[in-house]
Amino acid sequence: MANRITPCGCSVPKGTKCIHEQARATARQRANDAERGSAASRGYDAEWSKLRFRFLHHNPHCCMCGAKATHVDHIKSVRERPDLRLEPSNLRSMCGPCHSRRTARDQSPGWGGGRTQ
Repeated sequence: MANRITPCGCSVPKGTKCIHEQARATARQRANDAERGSAASRGYDAEWSKLRFRFLHHNPHCCMCGAKATHVDHIKSVRERPDLRLEPSNLRSMCGPCHSRRTARDQSPGWGGGRTQ
């Protein structure tokens, strides 16, 4: 496999990061995590965990593709509508890949940054 030269001058195999790039990525992630707050502070507490478990039990398949659901998605985000956080009619079951696509679309400025139904 060929090497690439990083902006800091390191030579690393293509597809990998040098120690400097890894350190910058880790620092960015720490800053993002600190700004984001804990799961409980965002509304994902014990009450949410119980509802999530029950919801997946009664809705075991992804609403998008029919695969086994592993995530429960808020149709209207908790940030947008905190009053609907524990409202079953605002929830839908999703598999990991569908939920990741939905989250990326909703949180990416390139996609408009806003939730859609």
